[in-house]
Amino acid sequence: MNDLSTILSEPAARLGASTITLGHVLAVATLLFLGLFVALVIALWRSAKARAVAAAEAADHARDAEARMAGILQSQAEMQGRMGAIAEVFGARQAELTQSIGQRLDAMTGRIGQTMTEQTKSTHESLAKLQERLAVIDTAQGNIQSLAGQVVQLQAILSNKQTRGAFGQSRMEAIVADGLPHGAYEFQATLSNGSRPDCLVKMPNGAPSLAIDAKFPLEAWNAIRAADNADLQKVAAQAFRRDIEVHIRDISEKYLLQGETQDTAFMFVPSESVFAEIHENFEAVVQKAHRARVIIVSPSLLMLSIQVIQAILKDARMREQAHLIQGEVIRLMEDVQRVDERVRKLQGHFGQSAKDIEDILVSTSKVTKRGQKIEALEFGEGEPDAPRGGAPAKVEAAPRAADSKTGQLRLRVVEGDD
Repeated sequence: MNDLSTILSEPAARLGASTITLGHVLAVATLLFLGLFVALVIALWRSAKARAVAAAEAADHARDAEARMAGILQSQAEMQGRMGAIAEVFGARQAELTQSIGQRLDAMTGRIGQTMTEQTKSTHESLAKLQERLAVIDTAQGNIQSLAGQVVQLQAILSNKQTRGAFGQSRMEAIVADGLPHGAYEFQATLSNGSRPDCLVKMPNGAPSLAIDAKFPLEAWNAIRAADNADLQKVAAQAFRRDIEVHIRDISEKYLLQGETQDTAFMFVPSESVFAEIHENFEAVVQKAHRARVIIVSPSLLMLSIQVIQAILKDARMREQAHLIQGEVIRLMEDVQRVDERVRKLQGHFGQSAKDIEDILVSTSKVTKRGQKIEALEFGEGEPDAPRGGAPAKVEAAPRAADSKTGQLRLRVVEGDD
């Protein structure tokens, strides 16, 4: 022991006035060894801690990737279910719409056919009734002579000119008002030349109106009935013929306007007996009236003419309704075409959605493969080689910023702290 103390106290070197012994050197060496040992222990502890932190972070990222994968798969399943439900709903709605449109078109076609059939039947019935009435008129011609006795009673009414005009006007207005709808005629209308016919019947399709005159001259007719001998009857007949011709000329000049009225006009005779007398004994007057495009009509013929005009107006209204129905059908077909175009656009959207789902599946497949690669990484139990400079290196896992969508991880090597 004394020998060891002597050895340690022996001088090993001198530094100025100070002497360094072996004991001093050994103490310094011991302190240096202890410092190096402590530093090595601290470095090993930090390296183990860094590996544990890296492993924990890798496990957390793996769990996040698995959770995202599960969420994506669940969303994909839900989206497929919803797409299937939407496709079924739209298929059912399209089938219902097609069926409804077909039913409506069938019903509309049936109604149009039924209406046309009814109108045709009504027209045939009206023509049959017209023929029957013509037959009745022909039969009534034989009974006209028996009505001559009633002319005496009519003379009392027609003796006054104003009363005569009011009588003819009222009879004509009653016949027209009973046969035509309101708005299809106009009494005492003023023409462009300032003349005022007793009635204007408005024709359909923008055709010119039909003028009717009810101011028939009956003074000469009354003179014929009042004549006692053949000479007076001859003079009265000439005056009657002259008055009718003047009246026919006035009607032709005043009421026949190009583009405003029809090419013909009616001269209304308020008595069937007067009408028969004119056609029986004044044939030249009737022919002159035809040449002047003036038709002499009795109450029965005026009623018949009004019924024919009524049938024409009804046929025009039916054609207007047919055009309206045809227009509605055309607009309905346009709506069906727009529905078909929108369904096709919706089908295109479905195709685009299916493509997007396929792209999502490709991305999820890539995420799965990259997760498997990360899971296959193994961190060794030994220490990694320390870089030059003495400090050991540690491995740290960090998410790559450019691959944040897919969750890919990358490894980077950083230098450990002292």
